[in-house]
Amino acid sequence: MDLIDDEPSPGSNAHEFTVSELSGAVKRSIEDQFGRVRVRAEVGRVSRPSSGHLYFDLKDDRACLAAVTWKGQAARLIQRPEEGMEVIATGRLTTFPGQSKYQMIVDQIELAGAGALMAMLDKRRKALADEGLFDQDRKRPLPFLPRVIGVVTSPSGAVIRDILHRLRDRFPMHVLIWPVAVQGEGCAPQVAAAIHGFNALPEGGPIPRPDLLIVARGGGSLEDLWGFNEEIVVRAAAASRIPLISGVGHETDTTLIDFASDRRAPTPTAAAEMAVPVRAELALRLSEAGSRILRCRAQGTERRRQRLRDLARAMGRPATLTEGPRQRLDLQGARLEPALRQLVQSRRHRLASRPIPAATLRQFTAAKRHGLDRLEGRLDAARQRRLERPQDRLAQLHERLDRSLARVTASTRRAMTQQQAKLADLDARLTAALRRGQAQRSEALGRLDRMRLTLGYTETLKRGFAVIHGPEHLLTSAAAAAATAQFQIEFADGRIDARPEAAPRPKRRTTPAPEQKTLL
Repeated sequence: MDLIDDEPSPGSNAHEFTVSELSGAVKRSIEDQFGRVRVRAEVGRVSRPSSGHLYFDLKDDRACLAAVTWKGQAARLIQRPEEGMEVIATGRLTTFPGQSKYQMIVDQIELAGAGALMAMLDKRRKALADEGLFDQDRKRPLPFLPRVIGVVTSPSGAVIRDILHRLRDRFPMHVLIWPVAVQGEGCAPQVAAAIHGFNALPEGGPIPRPDLLIVARGGGSLEDLWGFNEEIVVRAAAASRIPLISGVGHETDTTLIDFASDRRAPTPTAAAEMAVPVRAELALRLSEAGSRILRCRAQGTERRRQRLRDLARAMGRPATLTEGPRQRLDLQGARLEPALRQLVQSRRHRLASRPIPAATLRQFTAAKRHGLDRLEGRLDAARQRRLERPQDRLAQLHERLDRSLARVTASTRRAMTQQQAKLADLDARLTAALRRGQAQRSEALGRLDRMRLTLGYTETLKRGFAVIHGPEHLLTSAAAAAATAQFQIEFADGRIDARPEAAPRPKRRTTPAPEQKTLL
């Protein structure tokens, strides 16, 4: 007989969850326990779908954590995740019930340290170098003397003041400043926009297009200079049609824009020194070149003169060259007269033996006359042409002289007008200065006169005092006045004569006699 076990199986009294209830409980438990966490990890696979969200993995050598950053949060991230980066991700843990897994919602990403930054920087540098952005054949020479220099930097720092001061000392130029942030989240897009903006300026526009660009920033840490390592800045520098000097950081600082720029300067001040030469040195070089040209020209002239003197000595004296021909000419001249006489005699003899018919003479005379008339016509035409050419030239010279006279007269009149205006201005200024000088001197004279009156003794006399004048000098004591026979007393309204009188003798004081006492 089979025994039927009717006892309930273990666990049959436990609560039965639905899948959604269990998933919700797990979700609440995880979110309550890990509401805000920071995770140090390496970024693994990164996915950027068209929705704008970021999906990536955070992993170490033993585990992997799925992470997601929503579209709105991804736009505010300072550092975008890239595969292989070591970061510190901040966010909250949650679950995804649809796939029964947990994940981290990341809203902030920081680089884990300089080692990670350097690793990412080296990786980015190699990738951009493989594209040829750092090739030497892409770099263009800097203009020797740029007319306009564009500077991309912060307008409030010491860098722009150093650059302007150095440019002003070496060779003052027209400088355009494009203010940008040189640190932080907005640094890279603003610097790239400034480079593109300078390149987009048209030639001959209202804002002059720079012939040279300087991207400058002072020194700082690797994180401070990170904006100049961004790919957008490097590509903008490589695509710039205007030659670009990178003056970012101190001499030991290196950023990726240094490789893409046409010239790297160790400091912003050195970038300004590379941009323009020293005007004083150029003036000195120009003066030296002018002196060398003058010396070379003088030396060349002297060499040619010496060569001419040498050749003249080799040719000999001119008289020596003409002595032989002159002698031959004399000999031929002596033989010419007898030959002419002999020729005339022979012609006369032939003419006497064979007379020329009259018709032949008339024909010969007519032919010669016709030739003579033709030559006379040609002579008249040539004389007329010869007269017309000087007349035309004289008319041209007269016209040019009239124009020159008109120009000289006009310029003289303008100069006279300007000099008259200057003379009138100087006359007005001189008259005004004279009036001001007279007024100042009159005022000074009045002050001195008032001071004289104030300090003089006549004002003292008006207050009730008097001055005793002796025959030769002032009397300043009663003894001196008593010893003078006559003197004058000066008051404020005039003088009076006076003489001393005998001073009354003081009465002697008598001592009363002592009372006599009578003895009884």
